[in-house]
Amino acid sequence: MDFIKAPMAIENRSMELIAPHLAELHLDERATKLYSRLIHASGDVGYAPITRVHPEAIDRAIEALKAGAHIYTDVEMVRTGINKKKLASFGGEVHCLVADPEIAAEAKELGITRSMVAMRRFGKDLDGSIVAIGNAPTALFEVLRLVREEGIRPACIVGIPVGFVGAAESKAELAENGIVPYITVEGTKGGSPIAAAAINALMYTIDNTRP
Repeated sequence: MDFIKAPMAIENRSMELIAPHLAELHLDERATKLYSRLIHASGDVGYAPITRVHPEAIDRAIEALKAGAHIYTDVEMVRTGINKKKLASFGGEVHCLVADPEIAAEAKELGITRSMVAMRRFGKDLDGSIVAIGNAPTALFEVLRLVREEGIRPACIVGIPVGFVGAAESKAELAENGIVPYITVEGTKGGSPIAAAAINALMYTIDNTRP
């Protein structure tokens, strides 16, 4: 059986196949790249009508990345999926504390998730950063609390947790926050690969070469 073997050729052909599903959304070039990568990562064109991007999100995220902003994630799977070499070329790093023993101990003591405690621990470090949440709705709720109650101001929140308990609600709250620009997906869909794909799409919009 003959099939495409070159990585970039596979990617380019994938984008060609995805394009017709975005045509009716009338997206600009950068938004098209972002939506396309979410669909590419999921293999699901159903992401097209449910993806929500704040009007300032792409600009703010790209400005932050160019300035060397760090990325703070809820789980290791998001960190693993982000192109860290590309991020490092801009001066940024990816941070995740969910596996830290101190975080685990505090979460157990408080009876809350480790990802919630991790976001609290990041605290002011989130200012000017990009937050990428792909698994835990509780982490997204906590970041939004920090924004609302403690004046934390990330440059952009990529909030795409997945699941049936709290995911849709946390993403709806993100879309209604009125303070921090966001990239999200309505409903129960999402996940770490999707959040990582959004971050990578933003970086490849700046520079599409692959280190």
